[in-house]
Amino acid sequence: MAGTYSQLHVQLVFAVKAQQSSLIRREWKDEVEKYICGIVSNHNCKALAIYCNPDHTHILIGIRPTTQICNLVREIKSASSRFIHERFDKNKQFQWQGGYGVFSYSYSQIDQVCRYILNQKEHHRKRTFREEYLDMLNKMRVAFELQYLFDEMQ
Repeated sequence: MAGTYSQLHVQLVFAVKAQQSSLIRREWKDEVEKYICGIVSNHNCKALAIYCNPDHTHILIGIRPTTQICNLVREIKSASSRFIHERFDKNKQFQWQGGYGVFSYSYSQIDQVCRYILNQKEHHRKRTFREEYLDMLNKMRVAFELQYLFDEMQ
């Protein structure tokens, strides 16, 4: 074939370290989300939906087949952490956890996943992040060992 054509969409989910005082505050939320979307765009990807909860973040991204997800996540987490330290958290208390979740979706699921991400505030009135994340892993049939899953969140 003369060209490369793709339709790849992934949801990234990652959390802040639980043992800290500096979570993603409401007054930071919009700027942090815009900053993260800029990072995604700089990687020639497209952020379709993002929501920064106080203790975790969801991002639905349209990615290119050449994108290495681990490098994209590393850049999002390190650059956004620096941004938060410089802009909001001069004491540099804020940190992301080391791991993350990545889940793939077909084109027909994009609207549903966007609504899910953008409705996080309402969604978390009923469920904790821990419950939500376990449910995502189970629905996507991702193998995990519970004793290792939340060691930074206990």
